[in-house]
Amino acid sequence: MPEKKEILRGAEIFCRALKDEGVKHLFGYPGGAVLHIYDALYKQNDVEHILVRHEQGATHAADGYARATGKPGVVLVTSGPGATNAITGIATAHMDSIPLVVFTGQVPRKMIGNDAFQEVDSIGITRPCVKHNFLVNDVKTLATIIKKAFYVATSGRPGPVVVDIPKDVTADSCEYEYPENINMRSYSPVIKGHSGQIKKASKLILSAKKPMIYSGGGVILGEASKELTEFTRILNYPITNTLMGLGAYPATDQQFIGMLGMHGTYEANMAMHNCDVLVAIGARFDDRVTGDLEKFCPYAKIIHIDVDPSSIAKNVPVDIPIVGDVKHVLKDLNKILNSEKNKLDENRNELELWWKQIREWASIDCLKYDRTSSIIKPQYVVEKLWELTNGDAYITSDVGQHQMWAAQFYKFDKPRRWINSGGLGTMGFGLPSAMGVKLAFPNETVACITGEASLVMCIQELSTCLQYGTPIKIINLNNRYMGMVRQWQEFFYSGRYSHSYMEALPDFVKMAESYGHEGIRIEKSDDVENALKEALSMKDKTVIMDFITDQTENVYPMIASGKGHHEMHLSSERELA
Repeated sequence: MPEKKEILRGAEIFCRALKDEGVKHLFGYPGGAVLHIYDALYKQNDVEHILVRHEQGATHAADGYARATGKPGVVLVTSGPGATNAITGIATAHMDSIPLVVFTGQVPRKMIGNDAFQEVDSIGITRPCVKHNFLVNDVKTLATIIKKAFYVATSGRPGPVVVDIPKDVTADSCEYEYPENINMRSYSPVIKGHSGQIKKASKLILSAKKPMIYSGGGVILGEASKELTEFTRILNYPITNTLMGLGAYPATDQQFIGMLGMHGTYEANMAMHNCDVLVAIGARFDDRVTGDLEKFCPYAKIIHIDVDPSSIAKNVPVDIPIVGDVKHVLKDLNKILNSEKNKLDENRNELELWWKQIREWASIDCLKYDRTSSIIKPQYVVEKLWELTNGDAYITSDVGQHQMWAAQFYKFDKPRRWINSGGLGTMGFGLPSAMGVKLAFPNETVACITGEASLVMCIQELSTCLQYGTPIKIINLNNRYMGMVRQWQEFFYSGRYSHSYMEALPDFVKMAESYGHEGIRIEKSDDVENALKEALSMKDKTVIMDFITDQTENVYPMIASGKGHHEMHLSSERELA
């Protein structure tokens, strides 16, 4: 006689499915359409619910959690404004291929389409910025849809998945059974790369005289840092990372020549421009990396490895495409390269000349700044943070000048330590994402490098930090401007600083204290190191460090719109072309 299955209400199925999926934290905010679920959450202890202060904060916190752990972040919001408030965070995750499962409440099924109170078409609204979405029409399908949502979010090229659940579905009952595995005929990501293409790629790689390895966030998402490091060291080729790929290869290693792109190093961009073979791994050739596509890598044959076939040759034509999981493809490549190391000797002299050229470019010191200034230089703050944390902290950021300085001056030697919004460029991301990281790793140092304009966007999550005991360190590089907007207005709009000046800023020290945290204001360069030491010593406190920085400092190098990698501005005094 078959075992009788447990009868559960939809809200209970939701909680049990999250438990069976191994979910530990759920970021959310209650409302009418999800109250049955919240009542069920109250009766269980397996999944900890984190009550944020805004739904955008929930998605960013879950996003930070996912980026740092590699596990999907999970969100629960109500219908209507709850769902629409979550859109920014969903789009942020979508642009950077971050696995989220976002559950949105919906009005009862019979009221859908009637403009009911707090009804929005969550499926229609989210369709352009999710990997997939589901509307649950029957409680009997709820458990299976939840399983599908986690599978789609985490497999292949990861991304956010929305599950819209009408309120009456959470009140209905059925037998509970959570699938162990899922099969979707219409969705079958390619894992293994084509062996013929991999052999072609290895031959081209071994023939290179001016090679370049260009790796992106896909290496981190694919847990392939170990394989990338082996690949790079077998070859002794130079390597650059994208903004999203920082930490995939150790930044302190001599083969790493810095980040590339709009604010990348001179040596990385010049090597990209002049290389004869480019190996692109888990990167999508976005516009901030390529500059003018007509001038991009004019002498190179390009190999492109990516799990998503739609990304390959989307922006840049490639010579050898390889569709597959980067970890598996690199393993196969490494096996071939290890067996043919003798062929590397054939081009050893050319490779030594290539490295000599790269070292000449590196000698220009494109990240130079005034270290004698009594006014606080933002680069100096980031450098000191790196020194004092031994490069081992989890660093989140918002978007703007401070983000670029963090990328340039904090040397990431490990993957999943650099948590930032790359593709969408979302202000307000830093604070809630740091909170999510700290929940995942309570014993690690988590610092948010931000600016005063970004920090206030999700400032209410300081309250969540207090409630759940997530002592993060907030480094506010306060130049009283929307810094990157001001920089562009200086360069391209003849210094017309239209609405980029922040004229009514709060006292961040008092604000920190009002939320039950610590605040420190730092105005002199000589006080930077001691302030950081003091804040880092307060292990159980969230601390806002308000660094009053040089208002005129700009991010260099910079590739202006319409320019190529070889046409960088190195500083206001000098440019090379």
